[in-house]
Amino acid sequence: MIPSMMLGGALAGAVSGTLFVKGKLPHPFLATLAMMMIARGAALLISGGQPITGMPESVRLVGTYRLFGVPLAVIVVLVLAVLVHLLLTRITWGQWIYAVGASKEGARRVGVPVDRVLISVYVMSGFFAGTAAIVVSGQTNSAYPTVSNLLELSSIAAVIIGGASFFGGRGTVFGALVGALILGVIQNGLNLLNVNPSWQYVALGVVVILAVELDVVRS
Repeated sequence: MIPSMMLGGALAGAVSGTLFVKGKLPHPFLATLAMMMIARGAALLISGGQPITGMPESVRLVGTYRLFGVPLAVIVVLVLAVLVHLLLTRITWGQWIYAVGASKEGARRVGVPVDRVLISVYVMSGFFAGTAAIVVSGQTNSAYPTVSNLLELSSIAAVIIGGASFFGGRGTVFGALVGALILGVIQNGLNLLNVNPSWQYVALGVVVILAVELDVVRS
């Protein structure tokens, strides 16, 4: 089950990346938006719009097991963060990712295989999305077809708050983690203050706007 969930995410990422690169789409957001809608529609069709309960033991283990008091899910996130950090800072491919993010045309002129780099980033993103699905399914012992609704906005806000640039070419893995923690604190604070969930969506939208505007000012 775990390998299939990871590979499923990676496959979705590969399709999105190929659509963007080979389909010459004008913006990467179009490819990811289309794949998100396809994936959500497929999840609703497969589940009939209802939660599917009872995950395999291996999935529940990832979501609930504790190693020396530390949730295994936290350890998984930290291990993946370290691996990606090493990829971005110690391997040429990681430097190519930054170069392509800063300027695709400039990277292409110095010999960077831009298309392959872009598709590889989509594949990695999908792989990590599949890993996140394992964690969430393990924690809830179920699969909800609508569980990820609006998480894309939280992801955008988290990485930009953490110092990544919406325009590409700048950002760190650990900065993104810090941004996610900050966003989590905000959301938990709103819950503790018994803020209406509808207003929490409004607050999230405001945070996204402020984060993008801050990135514009920095750039």
